[in-house]
Amino acid sequence: MIIIRRAVIGILCLFAYLIYKFRRRHLSLDDDIEEFLHNYQNLRPIKYTYSDIKKMTHNFKHKLGQGGFGSVYKGKLRSGHIVAVKMLVMSKANGQDFINEVATIGRIHHVNVVRLVGFCIQRSKWALIYDYMPNGSLDKFVFLDQGNNIPLSWERLYKIALGVGRGIKYLHQGCDMQILHFDIKPHNILLDEDFTPKVSDFGLAKLYSTDESIVPVTVARGTLGYIAPELFYKNIGGVSFKADVYSFGMLLLEMVGKRKNVNAFAKHSSQIYFPSWIYDRYDQGEDMEMGDATEDEKKYVRKMVIVALWCVQMKPVDRPLMSKTLEMLEGEIELLKMPPKPTLWSTENHEQSMVEVPISSSNSMGTISLNGR
Repeated sequence: MIIIRRAVIGILCLFAYLIYKFRRRHLSLDDDIEEFLHNYQNLRPIKYTYSDIKKMTHNFKHKLGQGGFGSVYKGKLRSGHIVAVKMLVMSKANGQDFINEVATIGRIHHVNVVRLVGFCIQRSKWALIYDYMPNGSLDKFVFLDQGNNIPLSWERLYKIALGVGRGIKYLHQGCDMQILHFDIKPHNILLDEDFTPKVSDFGLAKLYSTDESIVPVTVARGTLGYIAPELFYKNIGGVSFKADVYSFGMLLLEMVGKRKNVNAFAKHSSQIYFPSWIYDRYDQGEDMEMGDATEDEKKYVRKMVIVALWCVQMKPVDRPLMSKTLEMLEGEIELLKMPPKPTLWSTENHEQSMVEVPISSSNSMGTISLNGR
């Protein structure tokens, strides 16, 4: 009987502890939300009610897409402006992402950054309202095996690359705070009706003082394949805006190569890490397969490749600033020099340099494009 009594008491104590942890977790998030709502008046996005959301989406009539975070619906404001409404299934993890998204985009305005029109926080009904992007996300035009058979011209891709670079430069240098995105990739680049690129998905973004050249990061933020190596290797340099430069370089290589930057199913080991493979091709005087590209288009692609290879250098100190990256992209190809061959891992004290850190992925908020493609 004594053993049974102790077991029952133990179970009750465990149950009480779990309830305590659950309530504390949600109270903590509620406190964060209350503080955010108290300060949101300084931001540009409009706060909508859930009733407003139902009206603008015609009671969620036109569903654009769905992800682990929730669903996206097409909507129309009273002004006639078309929007994409992202309805969120909230939890502790993506609740903070929600705050990051609104607080970050709410303070900025740039032609190459997606505009957050408004948001909704009403009990369990949470939503983000963005400008609608009719051409979807860039990955649909880069990875043609995903079902899109309408490739963009090389000139168009080059202009998109410039636009993305300008958007990132603005985040780093154009605001009163330094904004690090931490998740630059084709899926997070949206295209409007004129194919003007918009940097989107700020769920993992962090704001820092412009005086901080090295920033504190305890979690490897981003998507595998685009995460800068300094987020894993502690001895190659501190984390800074150079992490976004690395991701931008990977994006450029994917735009040129029309494939994922890491190919685990490649026939040859040299092809597994795309930057090394493409470097070898260019180092041997081989160009990318470009079909009937004009001479100008070939120059665009060469510039994108060389600039990308500079951006994906292992050590942050060897990568250019975003402003320098744009300068190289906009300049003459003859002025560009090939960088050292990029590698996938550090050769210096490899075993001791790895940092075992969790990865914070944007999947908690979802990475669905705002047109649902």
